[in-house]
Amino acid sequence: MRGTIVNAAAVIAGSLIGLLVHARLPERVTGMAFQGIGLFTIFLGFTMASKSNQLLIMIMSIVAGSILGELLDIEKYLQKGSQWLRRKIKTKEEKFTDGLITSTLLFCVGSMAILGAIEEGLGGKPNLFYAKSILDGFSSIALAASLGIGVIFSAIPLLLYQGSLTLLAGSLQTFLTQAIINEITAVGGLLLIGLGINLLGIKNIKVVNMLPALLIAAFSTAFFG
Repeated sequence: MRGTIVNAAAVIAGSLIGLLVHARLPERVTGMAFQGIGLFTIFLGFTMASKSNQLLIMIMSIVAGSILGELLDIEKYLQKGSQWLRRKIKTKEEKFTDGLITSTLLFCVGSMAILGAIEEGLGGKPNLFYAKSILDGFSSIALAASLGIGVIFSAIPLLLYQGSLTLLAGSLQTFLTQAIINEITAVGGLLLIGLGINLLGIKNIKVVNMLPALLIAAFSTAFFG
C-alpha cells in the first residue's frame, strides 16, 4: 500500500500549503479560486463522462443510483459524520463539509484510483499512484486555499478506498475489465459535473446520494455491457 500512503501524504502536504495560503489571501480572492475549482470540476466531469461506450447503462445507473441513495439518505449520514469530526477538531470553518466532500470525490472518483490499486495490488511498482500523488498534491493546495481545513481530512477516505482496492486487487482483477472501469469513470464524471454545479452555486444537487450509481454502473456493465 505504499502508493496509497504516498498519495495520502501528498494530499496532506498540499492541504497544509493551501491552508497557509488561505490564511494570507483576502476573502474575495479565495472566492474567485472557489469559482475556478467549480469550473475545473465541471470540465473534468465532462472529460470523464465522455469515456462511456454504453449511454443506456450510464442513464440507468445515475437514475437508479440516485433513487437508491435518496432512499438511504447517504448525504444525511455523511453530514452527521462530518459535523462530528468538525466538533472533535474544534473548528468553526463554515466550508469544512464542502471541503471534505469535494476533495474526497475529486481524489477518489476516477480511473487512476482503480487502475493504480490493481497495479500495486498485483505486485507492480505503484507508478500510477505516484503520478496521481503529484496531481492530487497540487489540487489539494488549490482546494484547501479556497475550501479550508476539511480538505486535509479527505486523506482518510482516500486511504480507506484505495487501500481496500489494493488489498482486493487479486480478486477484483478479473471483474474490473476496461469496459467496467470506463463506465465507472463515466458515471463518476456525471457526479463531478453535479459537484461543479454545486460549487458554482447554480443549484443544490445531492451528489453524495448519487454515489450508489458507481456500483450499479459496474454491475450493469458486467452483466449487460
